Amino acid sequence: MSMIYDVSGVGVIEIDTLIVDSNGTISIKGEIVPGVIEKIHQLQSHGVNVVMVSADQRGTANNLARVSGITYYEASNAREKEDILLSLGSKNIASIGNARTDIGLFVQSKVSIATLQAEGIHKDVIDHVDVIMPSIIDALDFFLDSDTFIATMKR
Repeated sequence: MSMIYDVSGVGVIEIDTLIVDSNGTISIKGEIVPGVIEKIHQLQSHGVNVVMVSADQRGTANNLARVSGITYYEASNAREKEDILLSLGSKNIASIGNARTDIGLFVQSKVSIATLQAEGIHKDVIDHVDVIMPSIIDALDFFLDSDTFIATMKR
């Protein structure tokens, strides 16, 4: 299963895998953002494989993945993150992040979102994302609400 959106002027966009970063994305200063686990479970119930790829700056990624019920891959730089994305073997990947090391994910993803939360966003990601959201909850809701997805992505 996957999330399928019929976007006017673009065509069908299918998402079967969502890659999220940890620091500054699903967590702020090492603490998971309230509501993230529930949103992840909603996406999983639609058949979306949610994985986390992170350099684990704060040392909390394993625990975040465990409590969220997602797979965790450690990557220390942008190239490693991109390589992990490519190793997943799907052409229907979306990504959410905020850091310069996420650019490789953004470039390879069908849909990419930057979140501007308390840990900030690196300016270099702006040219490599499709959408900028104020929070991870808004970013996850973007995929869960097809009307929002289609309205934002249409030409």
